[in-house]
Amino acid sequence: MQTLEIIGFIFGIGGVWLTIRKHIWCFPVGIVNVLITAWLVYHQALFADVLQQLVYFVLLVAGWMKWSRASGHSPVRVTTLGARESFSLAAVWLAGTAVMGYLFDTFTRASFPWWDSGATVLCFIAQWLIARRKIENWILWMIANPVYITLYLLKDLELYALLSLVYFIMAILGWRQWNGYLKRQPDAHA
Repeated sequence: MQTLEIIGFIFGIGGVWLTIRKHIWCFPVGIVNVLITAWLVYHQALFADVLQQLVYFVLLVAGWMKWSRASGHSPVRVTTLGARESFSLAAVWLAGTAVMGYLFDTFTRASFPWWDSGATVLCFIAQWLIARRKIENWILWMIANPVYITLYLLKDLELYALLSLVYFIMAILGWRQWNGYLKRQPDAHA
């Protein structure tokens, strides 16, 4: 187990915990985590996961800016997806998985290109939903993390497999916490 893996583990848990609490520091803490994770997974040939970390970086910066503008003196509001947006995101997931899976399978030496790509696109959508304060992000994390537990165990990244298990549990807690926020605020379907 490397020192860098331990640091990434700590920042990963901290970032998700802060997200559950709707605290804006989830973004800079998450940025540290994704930079470390990108380095680690690159050396394990999980190239879709490297791309995922780079996109997370962009989404974390964008989310940080959005939450900074939105939260001035009012709390960050939790909202839900509509049916039309849910179907659109499902189509994005299918298309993104097909394109990434094909590219990584055909043109790289990626490990598990299809599984890694499918989970990666799902995580892109989940992270985007966090920036938009959509409660459904937690469901997507609950789906993606078991895939990552398996991939990381197969690649001998035991601490990151444990981190994904912790993320899975935290996604359940996040869902429950944000659902409580949602019930206590008016007009949540924005």
